Amino acid sequence: MQTQQKKYESVAYVLDFKPNSESLTIKGKRGTIVQAIGNDYFMLLELLGIPGANFVILEKVNISKDRREKILSVLGKLKYDELSSIAKNTLPQAIETIVLENEQRFVSFFNAAMPVTPRLNSLELIPGIGKTLMNAIIREKEKKPFTSFKDIEDRVGLKDPVKKIAERVLEELKGNQQIYLFVKQFKE
Repeated sequence: MQTQQKKYESVAYVLDFKPNSESLTIKGKRGTIVQAIGNDYFMLLELLGIPGANFVILEKVNISKDRREKILSVLGKLKYDELSSIAKNTLPQAIETIVLENEQRFVSFFNAAMPVTPRLNSLELIPGIGKTLMNAIIREKEKKPFTSFKDIEDRVGLKDPVKKIAERVLEELKGNQQIYLFVKQFKE
C-alpha cells in the first residue's frame, strides 16, 4: 500500500512581516510574524521569525527544518483573505518572481497541456488564451517542444507568458476555482 507523502515548502518569499505581532494561526504565539508564499506549491504561509532577524519584502527565505537561518518555525497555512494589505499588494510580484525562477517548470506546462474536459483544454484557463491561440500552441508544440518563455512568445505570439501564468496563479490563490493548474489544494 502506497502512502501519500506530505508536501512541504522548502523556500518561501516574504510578502509582509510584523515585529512583535500575534499569530493568526496559533493563538497566543507572538514574535516577528512573517507572511510568505512558498516556491513549490504556492502555499500561503505564516512563519515565525528568529528574534532579532531582519526581513525584506520579497526576500527568499529557507523554511525547511534543516536549513532555516531566519525562520524559527512554520506556524501554518493562510488563506488569501487572511493576508495583510501589504502582503496582497506584494503577492503578484512574488508570483512573477517564482514563475521566472522556475521557467522550465512552466514551459513544461505548455508542452504537456491536455484537455481537462471534452470541451476545455488546460491552456484555455490561462488568461489571454482562447481557442485560436490554444490551437496555435498545440500545433507548435507538436512540431517541436517549447524551450523558454521567449520561444513561446516568438512562435505563437502569446504576449508576456510570465504575467499570464502569474494572473492564473493569483486567481487560484483567491479560491473558488473549479480547476487548479498550479496551486496545490491541501486538506485542512
